[in-house]
This record gives sequence, structure tokens and C-alpha cells, in this order.
Amino acid sequence: MKKIYTMLSLFVLVASMQLMAQEETRLLRFPTVSGNQLVFSYAGDLYTTGVNGGTARKLTSHKGYEMFPKFSPDGSEIAFTGQYDGNTEVFKIPATGGEPQRLTYTATLDRDDIGDRMGPNNIVMTWTPDGKGVVYRSRKQSFNSFRGQLYSVDASGGLSSELPLSDGGFSSYSPDGNKLAFNWVFREFRTWKYYQGGMADDIRVYDFNSGKVEKVSDSSGQDVFPMWIGSEIYYVSDRDRTANLFAYNTETKVTRKVTNYTDYDIKFPSHNENHIVFEKGGYIYLFDVKTQQAKKLTIHIGNDQPWARNEWKSVDKSIREASLSPKGERVVFSARGDVWSVPSSKGITHNLTATSGVNERGAVWSPDGKHIAYISDSTGEFEIYLTNQDGSGEPVQLTDGNETYIFNLDWSPDSKKILFHNKKRELS
Repeated sequence: MKKIYTMLSLFVLVASMQLMAQEETRLLRFPTVSGNQLVFSYAGDLYTTGVNGGTARKLTSHKGYEMFPKFSPDGSEIAFTGQYDGNTEVFKIPATGGEPQRLTYTATLDRDDIGDRMGPNNIVMTWTPDGKGVVYRSRKQSFNSFRGQLYSVDASGGLSSELPLSDGGFSSYSPDGNKLAFNWVFREFRTWKYYQGGMADDIRVYDFNSGKVEKVSDSSGQDVFPMWIGSEIYYVSDRDRTANLFAYNTETKVTRKVTNYTDYDIKFPSHNENHIVFEKGGYIYLFDVKTQQAKKLTIHIGNDQPWARNEWKSVDKSIREASLSPKGERVVFSARGDVWSVPSSKGITHNLTATSGVNERGAVWSPDGKHIAYISDSTGEFEIYLTNQDGSGEPVQLTDGNETYIFNLDWSPDSKKILFHNKKRELS
């Protein structure tokens, strides 16, 4: 018995060491939770694991994006936004995985990509409280990419019905289903932080019985992602610069700050009656409604990571901003963030910068043929650098303290000065 116990302990130790040796996965997005199950999007596919993290299992594998998963109220199904048939549409699968069923059929939009500042079309918002319908936001009949409406489609598919709101974004039903907390504007994919203009979002509540709308948040910044849990509406606000969780009590009308992060914003939260899950810094956090405490989940994905591994890439489709040497023997150009020197007929191609995670561009040959000037963001801001035309020696940084984009380097005829302009329309 002692021998068996020792072997079992050794097995557990080895398994634990193997798990620790795995690199923790980051860039996990759009989490959703139901009971003890967590689902999220990673590299365009849906994965599932437990609410305490661990090794995730893949649920979808299509080459398009699968995103914005939402559990049905009973936890048996997952509605999500997918790209199986070209368009971005609403689909559903069993919570344990299975063949996707398409629920919506809408027209193709020009702006329909997860990387666009308007975000993709037909984003799943929530389920109806009875589990019979899926609510999604669509721009299918909007003339303005900023604006979209909320629709409900039957969980088995069919024609969609529009919710009685002029516009809508992320939303959440009250526990009794008689009210809906919602965002009227949709700015979650905009990269403009700390926006306080006329389209800054707030939390509103629509009463299905009276047809009245009440605004329940009034900060000058962004109040987004309402989540109705019990008598409180949780939401994300950047009123204190870093986006944190806040809660509005529907009985006392009092708002309180729930989390106090100062490093990264909370993004794309989702909830059930006991937990809120959200992105922060590329990781997923679990917030316990009862204890009011949040913890980071350690999640591993044990696949071959084809998009993360180093690989050889051809740059011939990415060439831009070419500059010919004074005698026409070579040409320098930018491609995939590096500066390249290429012979006009025969010779060796040189990667003059060969940096990882740095963007070099706008390379220009000096009139005397000795140097190449280029723009680099290696310091975190775009600055001008100078390197020898043969790549020997270390590059020299010519400018410092720049705070905006630099364009169009132009050498003086004697190769002693460089003229350029920036996004502020300043010549230097």
C-alpha cells in the first residue's frame, strides 16, 4: 500500500510539473460563464474549461472567427457570432460541443470584421430569460456604421424581431424579464480611450410594460456592458481612467465602485447569477458576486499554436516605400517592419534592421550613397535613425522626444540634413 501511495504521489508531482511547464495562454477573449463551465474565444475559436481554469478543450475549429459566446439560461447551449458561411451570423452549439446551427441570415456589410473600429456585425448580446430566443446587435438596416439595433431570433432559427428601441448595444435582462439594461451607442471596439464626447455611452433601462427608458449612469466617460444581477446592474466604466467594474443598485439608486485596477482595463465581461468573467491584460478573471472578490484564472491551451510559432515569411507582397541608391546599383525598401537593401540586378539582399516587435519604415538613401535614413518605433515613439548603407555598425538615433507620426524623409543635396513632416503638419 505504501509503495502504491508513493507511486501515486510521484505521478501527481510529475503531472503537476508538466502542467506548470506549459506556458500560460494569453489573449483570451469574450468569456462567458454558466455553472462550473467557462467558454471563451482564442485565436478565432471557442474553447471551454472549468471556472477555476485549467487546460481548455476546443469547441470550434472553423477558419473564420467564432466569438461572443453566450450560454443559454439553463446552460445547455451556447449562442455565438461566427463566420462559417462567409457572412458574420448568429449560430448555436450544445454546451458540450457539436455541429453549429445557423440562426440568422442577413445581408453582407462592407465593414464586418473583428479588427474594424466598429466591430463585427450580428454580435450576440444575450439570451431571452425564457431561453427561447437569442438577442443580437445588427447593423443590417442601419445607414450609419456607428448605429445598430437589437433583434431577437428564435433559438431554433427563423425571422428576427426588432426590440422596441431606436438603437442598442450590449444589454442584459432584469431577473423577472420585464426590463432591459442596455447601451444605446456601440463604441467597444474604438481605440480612442477616455472619450468624453457626445457619443460617450451610458447605461439605460427600458421597461417593456410602460415603454419608458431611464438613464441610470451619468459619468462623462464610457459606461458599458450592463449586467443585471439581483437588484444591481454591474457595468464597466472608465470614469477613473482605468476601466473598472461599478454597480448601480436599482432600489437605492446608489452607484459603487467594485474593482480598483490601475494597470489594464476590464473588457468584454459576461455574467450569470453568481459570477462575472472578464478580460484584463489578455487573461480571464472570475469575479464572485457573493464575496465581491476577483481572481485571475490560469488557463492552458495544449495545441500546436500555428499562429504563435516563428516561421519563414515571404516579403514580396509587403514591399513599400522604395528608394534607389545614387548610382542605381541597389534599392532600399520597407517590408514587414524591416528595412531591406536589394541589388538592382545581381548580388546579396540584406536585412539592415532585422528587429522583432519593431516597425521600421520610410527608408531613404542619402545622396552621397553612404547612409540610409529610416523611421523606427523602437523607443515606443516614431523617431528617425541613420545606418550605414552596408549595414555595418550600430544605427544612430537622430531625433528624440517625438510624440506623433513622422512622414516623408527628404535629404538635402549635400547629405548633411533631413527634412520631414509630422501628423501635426509641422516641418522639421
